[in-house]
Amino acid sequence: MKLFAVVSFFVAVCAESTIPVVPGDNSHYVEGVSRYIWMPDGEGNPLLVDLHAPVPVDFLLTRKGKDNKYFLYTRQNRKDYQVLVKGDVNSISNSNYRDDRPTKIITHGWMSNGKTKWIKQLKDAFLDDADVNVIILDWSSAAIGLYTSAVHAVPDVGVHVARLLDFVFDTAGGNWDNVHLVGHSLGAHVMGNAGRAASSRPMRVTGLDPAGPQWGGNAKALNRSSATYVESIHTDGGVLGIFDPISHADFYPNGGRSFQPGCFTNFCSHSRSQSLFTSTLRSNHLQGRLCADLDEARRNECTGPPFVMGNSELSKRGSGLYALSTGSRYPY
Repeated sequence: MKLFAVVSFFVAVCAESTIPVVPGDNSHYVEGVSRYIWMPDGEGNPLLVDLHAPVPVDFLLTRKGKDNKYFLYTRQNRKDYQVLVKGDVNSISNSNYRDDRPTKIITHGWMSNGKTKWIKQLKDAFLDDADVNVIILDWSSAAIGLYTSAVHAVPDVGVHVARLLDFVFDTAGGNWDNVHLVGHSLGAHVMGNAGRAASSRPMRVTGLDPAGPQWGGNAKALNRSSATYVESIHTDGGVLGIFDPISHADFYPNGGRSFQPGCFTNFCSHSRSQSLFTSTLRSNHLQGRLCADLDEARRNECTGPPFVMGNSELSKRGSGLYALSTGSRYPY
């Protein structure tokens, strides 16, 4: 029996350390156990990530939220952004920002930037839906590099988002009651930290498949204290995304895991949260059913009262776990 236990332990350790050889194949991955995982870069190409990689000292000293970039779009400048700079009053007062409009902030995840295609599509959907200020956060200075380094940078990036908005409000008016923060993957946790660092609680945060690796049980993750109303859409739970409920309302389309309809990779399932949310801004047609527990959500067998997923309403309120079925193509 003792020999069996030793052999089993050895096999488990080897499995944790085995480097997967098929690009993009995460069938080996066990949440909280595996050392290696395939993740997509900003173009969807597979990159092998070592979750035990140490954070370089120079990164700790130089690449933080102070390097964030903020791009403002409004209906007056839908195509050409205006740069907002904390500490530069003219960058705010000379922009098209208006304090009587709701403000939406969107951000990306690891190995990406503020000019990625899905962000442009979401920005356009927000502007088509209502007369709002849309600020795109580009934190690529910290997001591009080792995954472990980007994870380490997330809290400081979020703090600087909060400071930027406080500066905007002090300069040109506005308040956190009119703010909706939206982030994908690591960006969801950035927005969670921004909400908790704000001088007043923002009205809403939407997490689009919040990143899973290194975030289970992490106190810095997106959580219910990040805004008055926090909502997450889980589409690759247990691999690239976190599966456990972390928000006031957690939605699990098609069970919340891979593979989403029409998807054959974790990468596709992880990004499906982006297009699902964008679609709800245009039609508000996706409804979940309240689940009794997480297992029922995973099986997509929930039969409780309905609740709409997504949309841009600042007054939205709800709680619980919700599952729903979607199609394989936009608008789903």
